[in-house]
Amino acid sequence: MKKMLLSMAAVPLMVGGLSVSASANDGINILNNVKVKGEIRPRFETADVKDNGKDAGNAFTARTHLVVSAGLLGVENLTATIGLQSVNNFGYTNYNSTANSHTDYDVIKDPNFAMLSEASLDYTIDKTAMHVGRSQVNLDNQRFIGTVGWRQVERSYDTVYAANSSVKNLSLLAAYVYGFQGVGANPTTGSNSVLLHAAYTVMPALKVTAYDYMLAVGVQGIDSDTYGLALTGKIKAGAKLSYRAEYAVQKDPTMELGAKNLKADANYYNLDLGANISGILAGVNYEVLSGTNGTDGKTTFNPALGTNHKFNGWADVFYVANKPEGGLKDANIRLGYKAKGFGKVLAVYHDFKAETDMVTATTGTTDDLGTEFDAVYVNAIPGFKNLKGLVKYAYYMSGDAKGYTNDKTVGWVQLDYKF
Repeated sequence: MKKMLLSMAAVPLMVGGLSVSASANDGINILNNVKVKGEIRPRFETADVKDNGKDAGNAFTARTHLVVSAGLLGVENLTATIGLQSVNNFGYTNYNSTANSHTDYDVIKDPNFAMLSEASLDYTIDKTAMHVGRSQVNLDNQRFIGTVGWRQVERSYDTVYAANSSVKNLSLLAAYVYGFQGVGANPTTGSNSVLLHAAYTVMPALKVTAYDYMLAVGVQGIDSDTYGLALTGKIKAGAKLSYRAEYAVQKDPTMELGAKNLKADANYYNLDLGANISGILAGVNYEVLSGTNGTDGKTTFNPALGTNHKFNGWADVFYVANKPEGGLKDANIRLGYKAKGFGKVLAVYHDFKAETDMVTATTGTTDDLGTEFDAVYVNAIPGFKNLKGLVKYAYYMSGDAKGYTNDKTVGWVQLDYKF
């Protein structure tokens, strides 16, 4: 670990040397105002799916992420960024990373892998920012477009975008996504997608967000148009209150990439109310992703490029490819406490139902998709600047619907150092 830290510390010196050398030889300051940031995140994770014929997966991995940015060619407001992330399991492979062929173990999707996480040019003029290249993109609450930062191999997007904030309280974004990579040891996936996003803050108690995500990836289930509206805000009424009311629909894709005449017909809504009363955290949430009975011409709502780990339970039973065909209704409550020095503790309880009845293991029908209890504690490590520790637990209790009849337990212990 010491060698790793020392090698990272040498990077800004090398980059700075390149800048000075270029300036001396050519009279052009190629790089200036060099900034370096990084992260080292070691983690132990265990995952055990009951009665599935596989051994529990146990993984010790560490993510290293280094990003260097600098002004370019002396042009005001022109910035170049390069970044690399790598995940190492140190030869400990008693888990199915989905890339190591260890299918006799339960899945922990953190393979040994390295990838270019950032490689971009950014230019700002007045209140308009323009970007081209690879970067990590999170939009809104990350439900539909996100990096899945919880996984060790975080997703990056290849985009061309323009963002503008010239009008007071209004932010606009238009992006073209031509590829993405991450969350597993996969090569870059091509894309022909357009993202449109607008947010207007009426007042602290009301922010209106509208979006249209036109995805074309050449994979059915991802190709669709998702457009919707979200109302969010914060209110001080003795307690600090926050809320979210959101509705979205998924329709046939406007953009295309390979596949033709794909169909989508699904809807989504999310209602959330949270409170902070002198550090006591409480909240209720109800989220619905519509489904199909297989004969109604509908499709299952699929937030395929979202940070799905944040939603529908940390055990990831309903993660992307395992979304129930009958859709999902997630009613959940949360309770916790947060204070300086103490850190944050939070517990969440989920009750899962299918939006449309599904077949049981005995060929009956049911909407029972099980329940889940989640808990997390996170705090700064005393005496170590920028170092946080985390302990996290998820226990999914099975339902009656076919495909969801196995309990699952997942646990994590993690350190996170950022510089």
